[in-house]
Amino acid sequence: MHEARPARPLRAWALATTLLWPANAWSQSTETGAGLSVGTLEVIQLSIFAGVMGAALLSAIWLIRERARTAAQNHALRERIAELSGALQRSDALLNLNDQRVVLWERDSRKPAVVGTLPGDSGAPDERGAFLAFGRWLTPASAFALERAAAALRERGEAFDLVVETSRGGPIEVHGRKSALHTAIRFVAPAESRRELARLRLEAQRLRAEHDSLLGLAEALAMPVWVRDGEGRLAWANRAFAEAAEAGAPGTAVSEGRELLTTAARSEIARVHAAEAVFRQTLSAVVGGERRMYAVTDVAHAGGSAGIAVDVSEIEAIRREHQDTVRSHADTLDQLNTAVAIFDAEAKLRFFNQAFQKLWDFETGFLESSPDNALLLDRLRSEGKLAEQPEWRRWTEAVLSAYRSMDSQEHWWHLPDGRTIRVVATPQPKGGVTWVFEDLTEKIDLESRYNAARRVQGETLDNLAEGVAVFGPDGRLRLSNPAFRSLWGLPAEATAPEAHIATVRAACDALAKDGPWSEFVAVVTGFDDERRDRHGQTELVNGTILSYALIHLPNGQVMMTFVDVTDTVNVERALKDKNEALQKADQLKNDFVQHVSYELRSPLTNIIGFTELLTLETTGPLNPRQRDYVDHISSSSAVLLTIVNDILDLATVDAGIMQLDIGEVRLGNVVQSAADLVAERLREHDIRLALDIDPPGAVFHADEHRVRQILFNLLSNAANYAPEGSTVTLTARGADAWAEFRVHDDGPGIAPDVLDSIFKRFEPRAGGGRRRGAGLGLSIVKSFVELHGGSVDIETGEGRGTSVICRFPLVPAGMRVAAE
Repeated sequence: MHEARPARPLRAWALATTLLWPANAWSQSTETGAGLSVGTLEVIQLSIFAGVMGAALLSAIWLIRERARTAAQNHALRERIAELSGALQRSDALLNLNDQRVVLWERDSRKPAVVGTLPGDSGAPDERGAFLAFGRWLTPASAFALERAAAALRERGEAFDLVVETSRGGPIEVHGRKSALHTAIRFVAPAESRRELARLRLEAQRLRAEHDSLLGLAEALAMPVWVRDGEGRLAWANRAFAEAAEAGAPGTAVSEGRELLTTAARSEIARVHAAEAVFRQTLSAVVGGERRMYAVTDVAHAGGSAGIAVDVSEIEAIRREHQDTVRSHADTLDQLNTAVAIFDAEAKLRFFNQAFQKLWDFETGFLESSPDNALLLDRLRSEGKLAEQPEWRRWTEAVLSAYRSMDSQEHWWHLPDGRTIRVVATPQPKGGVTWVFEDLTEKIDLESRYNAARRVQGETLDNLAEGVAVFGPDGRLRLSNPAFRSLWGLPAEATAPEAHIATVRAACDALAKDGPWSEFVAVVTGFDDERRDRHGQTELVNGTILSYALIHLPNGQVMMTFVDVTDTVNVERALKDKNEALQKADQLKNDFVQHVSYELRSPLTNIIGFTELLTLETTGPLNPRQRDYVDHISSSSAVLLTIVNDILDLATVDAGIMQLDIGEVRLGNVVQSAADLVAERLREHDIRLALDIDPPGAVFHADEHRVRQILFNLLSNAANYAPEGSTVTLTARGADAWAEFRVHDDGPGIAPDVLDSIFKRFEPRAGGGRRRGAGLGLSIVKSFVELHGGSVDIETGEGRGTSVICRFPLVPAGMRVAAE
């Protein structure tokens, strides 16, 4: 038994060596740079400390008990204690490595062990209690976070890694771990190279705490709050947002991209954010099938934006209702001719209508500055708009006593300018007074103004150039002006007041040729069926022509007015005579043209016929000169015959006897036939003709012969003005309800002053053309197109050619003839 006991120190030594080995290994790995994770190092250090402390305690107890039993073993025990002390010193050095302190709780112990030192600590064991009072050497936020983490570690075994801040501003790394027997918290002062990283971690912890607090507050708010990422997508929303967007849960709103605001509203927010960071505006949104108004505030930042929407629908509704009510009352009061002013309980002006401003002639700026009632009275006095009072202060107090009275008060103000104002002061239930100023001046001096108006009326009538006379229902003269007497040459007694119309008629009948005064007497003194307004003219024996009007006035009187229109009538007669002469000359011209055209047509036909006979081989040979003469005669005769035919056509149109042979006309056929007629002429001048028909088979109803003649005239006119080597374009379109033909040439164009007379007859265009015609081509075109119910337009400009557009209805109305 006694020989087996020395095995206990050996087991204790083995246990200590086993516990110390990880520390030595960690120390060596640190020196060699081998990387162990922070968690592994912490576990190793805590295990080392626990092992060393346990081994030392067991060894000490065993040595004390065995020292009394044997003296022979003291030397060996002292050596062993020395070895263990060295191990403890090495363990303590390891724990104090890199400025660290460890707080260790055993499983059933409430009092911890504190090992190691931190910068600024004295390291005395009795400071343990002060050290564990975190609020005394850490900032409040760090102390609170560490206490919560330590409690969670000891109660639930939740490990943690924190960076706390001391009251001196330095960062400390804190790591908490729990094993089966011990709970340890390790405080490490970071090296200089890791100090900045620790500060950043501390700042990150602070920001995370603030972030969690703000998110918690936003989640608890009963108003929609949201966060968007850099691309404008919804990244987070609270429950109020999800309910408003009908998403059920915030996660659903984010995942499905549910939106509270409309696309237009979000686009407006993005537009404002392009210029400034904060958006504030009241926007509308539909929530639960009802349109609501939200005061939206959205703040943009580098990574996106965050916003909040406050429902102000009820506030806006109340505000609008109040504004509408106030505006309605203000509009109603503004329509009144009575001046109204409303003062509040502090006697400040809060409302006035236009009549009030007009009554006292105040500037709008002064009234809108909300002056008090006493100041307004003082200004009226200083500007001389109120009559001076023997005792001004007492008079003012009597007027302003309305603010202390429960009943209405009434005052009469006689102003220096002669106006009389009735003033009524009505107290308001919530304080203040409503003042009503009624101007009674018009009622008082109505008679004087009426007399003044009569005088003005008299002066006006006396200075009129028109003669005026007013007769009553009894036939008596009520008033007249000097012009009436002058126009009719009446004596003074004939136009005296109350003179009867019979006396006036007796004086005027000798002056008028047709005796109109009998009609005038019937109008003035007749019955209701004869009392009608009359207008006419009468001529006096001296050649003067008077235009008269008999007007019935509302009071039963009759007003006669006479105007000398002699010069006007003479000019009118001269114009009528001239117009009749011009019409006769035009008819004579038409008759002459028609007669000459018929007389020229027969000999021209004979000339053309004989010319064609001379060109035949059967008639006999012609030498070259004779053949040239015959060709000139033939071409000139054809031109002359064309002119004669055009004149006859125009004469037929003017006479209204031309009839159109309406039938189906195909665009392609009529365009091609017209092009064939002018092909030779175009070829002579090296002019190309481009046809554009769409669709070629389109059909419209018209006189095909006249349409072909229209196109021939247009193409001939274009060939006459188109430059050599150019292209004349004929475009035909058949669509909708119209058939359209457009002929374009690259000629010099038509000057604006010539364009107005382009369709007049016998007015050929001067300059630019190869041949000077009779000026009938476009006149015939316009006449024939209008006979079909169509229209002709010209698009031209100097230097860009000319386009003539003719439009025909696909079906003429009623297939009418020219006479219609």
